[in-house]
Amino acid sequence: VGAGAEWYTRSLNPLGNPSKPRVCAVSFLNTAPLVWGLEHGPQRGAFELSYAVPSACADRVAEGAADIGLVPVVEIAKLALDIAPGTAIACRGPVRSILLISKVPVREIRTLAADTSSRTSVQLARVILARRYGVEPAFVNMAPALAPMLGTCDAALLIGDPALRVEPAELPFTTLDLGAEWVEMTGLPFVFAAWAGRAKFITPETARVFVESWRFGESRRSEIVAVEAARRGLPEPLVKEYLTRHIAFEMGAAEIEGLRLFLRYAGLDAHLRIAEAVTL
Repeated sequence: VGAGAEWYTRSLNPLGNPSKPRVCAVSFLNTAPLVWGLEHGPQRGAFELSYAVPSACADRVAEGAADIGLVPVVEIAKLALDIAPGTAIACRGPVRSILLISKVPVREIRTLAADTSSRTSVQLARVILARRYGVEPAFVNMAPALAPMLGTCDAALLIGDPALRVEPAELPFTTLDLGAEWVEMTGLPFVFAAWAGRAKFITPETARVFVESWRFGESRRSEIVAVEAARRGLPEPLVKEYLTRHIAFEMGAAEIEGLRLFLRYAGLDAHLRIAEAVTL
């Protein structure tokens, strides 16, 4: 896969600039296949790589502390960033890691506890509840612990690893998988995040590195499952199912259409700039 970090570094810095593009990645389970090559493969060393939570990753790009980041789509629109084509964090059905759990009928939800730092997931919940169920609850910022959340509010929004640790079928509550809800409502995939930055950094060369890093990760899927399951204390079958059945990593025409629709629904009708597709 690829031609090694030396080639990447030369192609990313054709004028011999000694500085590498500064890339802010995210160390979530669903990002592991995208960054595997950057960490362990031929693409290692192509970028100056750092890690942050998604909202902080967006802030670093906005402040100029990073050139490119794996940025939530709400922040991409707000910051008017360019998107590197080819890869994304997306779903085409149930996503499993964004669950709305309610102790009352969904159409009766008035208060919703959520970790509001995940702005894209919160916006997705707002859009689905308003458009599909006709409710606009008040959001209450809380740590992701189900019992306290439901002790305070009608419903809870669990995102990421906390959602994966819950088995919806075992709960005595109504549970909505927001990936499934979006796809059922629109017929389109949902995009959560993508590699994005200022236009001068989103080039065919950088996009190619990101695509090849993901392809390297795809070729090491069993290794990723074993490492990430052990790191996060999750069962290997759950991690394998999540990364193979629930999360999609390609940004195709349908994903772009779904992204545009979501931003319109969320009142973020910014003109999306997606760089020209790379040829690999």
